[in-house]
Amino acid sequence: MIPENGRLVLDLTIYLTEVEGSNVHPSPAKTGISLEFVMSRIPTPASIADAPEASRPMLEAVKKQLGVVPNLFRLIATSPAALEGYLGMSGALAKGTLPAATRERIALAIAEVNACTYCLSAHTYLGKHVAKLTEAEMEANRRGTSTDNKADAAVAFAAQVARERGHVGADAVEKVRAAGYSDAQIVEIVQHVALNTWTNYLNEAMGTEVDFPVVAPFAAAGN
Repeated sequence: MIPENGRLVLDLTIYLTEVEGSNVHPSPAKTGISLEFVMSRIPTPASIADAPEASRPMLEAVKKQLGVVPNLFRLIATSPAALEGYLGMSGALAKGTLPAATRERIALAIAEVNACTYCLSAHTYLGKHVAKLTEAEMEANRRGTSTDNKADAAVAFAAQVARERGHVGADAVEKVRAAGYSDAQIVEIVQHVALNTWTNYLNEAMGTEVDFPVVAPFAAAGN
């Protein structure tokens, strides 16, 4: 089953389709950044045809919108149920009321908390080229803050939820509410934390091959 009657409504899809030329695989020669390729710990389907039959229509939909199928999607496709769940939740959240730039900021914050190289690499690329976040903003996001006053509350709350595994006090909720976020948006922030944490865990546990310019977590980079 493909969410949205065959149309995948994904944060990542929305971002990637706006990237010039729909090319999400910049070459090291063009970017000046070397890419580290490491085989994943479970076999990643090399093509849509190699994926389980039930996953193929969903991957075809991804390819139709992106022009490519990033490694993360092909890895998840190993389990059709997991792929459907991922696309379904991503599609639902894309219809929420949090601004796209704030969703991207949260993704960077959570990827840093969980030290996920794949997600840091993907969201740094998307943050720069599509969300148009500055280098200073993305660094702030990775440290759990933002140069935007309102977004700062959302990013800080998201990072706290991730670090404390949800065990935050009432004061944390009141602080993000006082910044102007509705109760529905606060729920969405927590759901974004959960979804990003899942992809972080999956990528790190399975060693997903990075197909974006590599960005290392601060700890690994000695920052």
